[in-house]
Amino acid sequence: MNRMERLWAPWRMEYLLEEKPDGCIFCRGRDGDDDRKSLVLHKTASAVVMMNRYPYVNGHLMVAPRLHTGSLHDLSSGELLDLMETTRLCQTVLTADMKPAGFNIGLNLGSAAGAGIADHLHMHIVPRWPGDTNFMTVLGDVRVLPEALKVRYDRLLSLFKGVKSER
Repeated sequence: MNRMERLWAPWRMEYLLEEKPDGCIFCRGRDGDDDRKSLVLHKTASAVVMMNRYPYVNGHLMVAPRLHTGSLHDLSSGELLDLMETTRLCQTVLTADMKPAGFNIGLNLGSAAGAGIADHLHMHIVPRWPGDTNFMTVLGDVRVLPEALKVRYDRLLSLFKGVKSER
């Protein structure tokens, strides 16, 4: 007897049904008062750390400058330094918590380069493990995430809380 296998991801319904707000997610995260709802983990003088709402793998973080710009040329040397130091902090926190074997870290500048949000540059920090790509992505354009987003948020937030934050 053939049996259909099911993959359950009930928390995804929240994202499918929620109203999508207008404007830039990074600016809302920078200015908002509900960090958990915006998935904001940490803020510095020049940068904001957010979880990716549609991650490639669990722990996929994004670091954006507070300045709304799509160009590195618009950032001061201090803002660039803070962006990179905050990216390094994310790598440190993810390493301590998730013990990845490696990372993909980078920017997609401009929509032609694959930026989903081209008008506000942001660094992606993606923890990686051997074999973390699987047949689901290849066959069905589907990603299987073993942990709910808010569970990972709460865990990472506790690690970022020990870091000096400048709001």
